[in-house]
Amino acid sequence: MTHRIGQILIRAIVTLLMVAILNFILFRIVPGDPARLLLAGARTAVTAKQIEAQRQRWGLDRPLIPDQVVDYLSATLHGDLGFSFKFRGRYVADLILERLPATIVLVGLAQFIAILCGVVLGLYAGWRRGGAIDQIATGASLALYSTPSFWVGMLLVVVFSTALGWLPGYGVYSPGATIGFFDGLLDHLRHLALPVAAVALGLIGQYVVVARAAMSDVVTEDYMVTARAKGLTNGQMLVRHAFRNAMLPVVTLVTLNLGYVVAGAITVEAVFAWPGIGGLTVEALNARDYPVLQGIFLLLGASIVIANLMADLAYGLLDPRVRK
Repeated sequence: MTHRIGQILIRAIVTLLMVAILNFILFRIVPGDPARLLLAGARTAVTAKQIEAQRQRWGLDRPLIPDQVVDYLSATLHGDLGFSFKFRGRYVADLILERLPATIVLVGLAQFIAILCGVVLGLYAGWRRGGAIDQIATGASLALYSTPSFWVGMLLVVVFSTALGWLPGYGVYSPGATIGFFDGLLDHLRHLALPVAAVALGLIGQYVVVARAAMSDVVTEDYMVTARAKGLTNGQMLVRHAFRNAMLPVVTLVTLNLGYVVAGAITVEAVFAWPGIGGLTVEALNARDYPVLQGIFLLLGASIVIANLMADLAYGLLDPRVRK
């Protein structure tokens, strides 16, 4: 078991290194000269000499491989992701850390609700195949799974914000409001309700589909037939055999989706003007702020690698055959 964990960790480290190198190369082959972008907005005409001086200042005149890539990897290991083009003088790491809590609250809460509701409903639908709940849950989950989350978000805004006026449709707090702690918390939760619902509904659809398919496969296995022949009750069969085996593919989906928490729901945050990583990504794209985009994509890649690492370790706990 210890040997397997070591292999998983080494594979994760190598993958992170490859992600970092690919992230570096990707933003070096896109059109545009970084030196010109750094001088964008100058009040006077930019001369070739100024551009060359800027290139020398930032080390852009050095060979891409190995000099620049080694410098990039070294700086990344020290937490230095560079400076933003759009937000002059700001560190990319500081910008990401400022926006990260809003995204974690939004997507993390949506993930929790989706896991709790979707997995339970999917497992029950798979266990009681053909029933009314199975048919309703399957149809609704397929519809939600195939619907873009930003479209769901816009529909929620139209219905609950514009038409009914029950909930605010954008922002984190009501503009210009001066309220106490509890009133502020309530106001924040009201602003959080619609974006959380938009993200959670799509995730619930995924979890129901995967959990139902996994449980449907499990109930037809030979060991389930044998367990029933031995006289085990439905509850005993579910707890001892069905649940653990059905959770293997669900764990994969859950861990991978948890990896996307730090990246955020970009389109949903754009719809609700939510000041998270998604909003920062849109701003950086519009401004061609490559250092910020590079930092966000690196964060996304690292979160997915770590999520896969968690899934591999969880398999060893759920399935004894994996430990061997």
